[in-house]
Amino acid sequence: MNKSDRLPDQLRVNLRLVFVGTAASTRSAAVGHYYAHPGNRFWRALHEAGITPRRYQPDEFAALLELGIGFTDLSKSGAGMDHEIARQSFDVAGFRTKIETYRPKTIAFTSKKAASLFYNKPTSALALGRQPRVGSFPDVFVLPSPSGAASGHWTLQPWRELAQWIEAGP
Repeated sequence: MNKSDRLPDQLRVNLRLVFVGTAASTRSAAVGHYYAHPGNRFWRALHEAGITPRRYQPDEFAALLELGIGFTDLSKSGAGMDHEIARQSFDVAGFRTKIETYRPKTIAFTSKKAASLFYNKPTSALALGRQPRVGSFPDVFVLPSPSGAASGHWTLQPWRELAQWIEAGP
């Protein structure tokens, strides 16, 4: 996967929420849109949970900046299923630097796998939902993966908790 296939960050200072995935799916990398696979529940979950006022389509991801919502991934060079991505392509230090630079209010990992890489803990040691605060780092939520491949673990409830949290304003 070459660098032109990866998804660009959608970040700016003081966003209310940044979604963080492990890496682009093969489909997302091919079309250049976050959560682009037709089987991915991301866009439906955003709307059903009340985070967005309508259901956006993957090719509208950049429009979410106007709602104070950004996107990034822990691996900007890998693409595919989590198990297909080279471990060394995950750049947790680079991610931390981005967060310190842009200072979003809340971060939401879109899978336990992404959160486990960030926290350096096994996925079994992580609960869904809001995580304990760590220093001056923004509030962190761990969401169930919206990927169709993870449908056995799907629940909208943590997405609803996230919607309530960002509406209340930390």
